[in-house]
Formats: sequence, C-alpha cells, structure tokens
Amino acid sequence: MVCGRCKLIVRTELEKLGLSVKVIELGEIELAESINEEQKKEVADHLKSFGFELINDKKSKTIEQIKNLIRELVHDKNNELGMNLSDYLRQKINSDYNTLSNLFSEVEGVTIEKYFILQKIERVKELLMYDEMSLSEIAYALNYSSVGYLSNQFKKITGLTPSHFKNLKSNMRKHIDEL
Repeated sequence: MVCGRCKLIVRTELEKLGLSVKVIELGEIELAESINEEQKKEVADHLKSFGFELINDKKSKTIEQIKNLIRELVHDKNNELGMNLSDYLRQKINSDYNTLSNLFSEVEGVTIEKYFILQKIERVKELLMYDEMSLSEIAYALNYSSVGYLSNQFKKITGLTPSHFKNLKSNMRKHIDEL
C-alpha cells in the first residue's frame, strides 16, 4: 500500500470479508482477531484482484517497510528528516543500517540511497507539473542544498533539465510503487 486511498480500499475490502481491522498502516495490517490459513488465502486472493499482495517472509516485509518509510518521508513529510537517512531508517526499523542496506540492494538491485533519490525526483516532477512552486521553493521544500544541485540530480536521472521537463507538459511521471 503506497497511499491513503490504498489503505481505504484494503480496509473496505477486509471489512467486506467480515474481518475487523484494528490498525492499518502503509504496508502493515493488524486484525482484531486471528485468522486461519484458509482465511489468509481468501484475503490474499481477494486483495490480489486490487493489485495488492500479502507479504509473509521477513525479508520482503523489511524491504516494504524501507520503501514505505522513504515514500512517506518524501511524499507526505516533504523530506523533513532532521537526521541522515541511515539513522532515520535504523531508528524506525530497529535494525543495523548496513544489514538493511545490503538486503535492500540484494533484493531490489538498487541502493537505498538511489531509491531515495528516485523518489525525490518523482516528487520534483509532481511539483513541477502542479506549477504552484518555483524550482527554488521545490529545492527548499525537499531539502536540497541548492537549486543547482537539484537541477543536476534531476538531469542525471531524467536526462532533462527541470525547466525543459516543465515545458514538455507531458506526464513522464512514474507511479511511486513502480520505482
């Protein structure tokens, strides 16, 4: 689940199946009661029709947790970290960052830092398309050290300058769950 609408859909669909949701967060659900394997398979099959997948193994859960924390940080909290990314993830997941980094790179084929940058660039694209903020305001909002640094990183990832991208007015954005 990568957004509030996803959480709403999952909650609604679980309630349709007669299950009581205690807590629902991005990538995590806690039911009020335990369910058996047959019910779990029914839930998995039902949610799969909406593009969701149940994750049962510890590695996959950790990867999803990392992705969700980064997405939330970039897209919902405007990158308001207050510390470096490694410390943030280490504190939130309660695991050694080197272990998290190695696992993420092994499974995803990209480093956590690269994934973080890709998320930031998608957020920049989104803000450019809205056309409500200047590039300087976007750089400040996403904690870039300068507009030049943002522009260089944007061009390196997209092959376009931010102003060229903005002038294209074509939707070159990717869904955040496709990164």
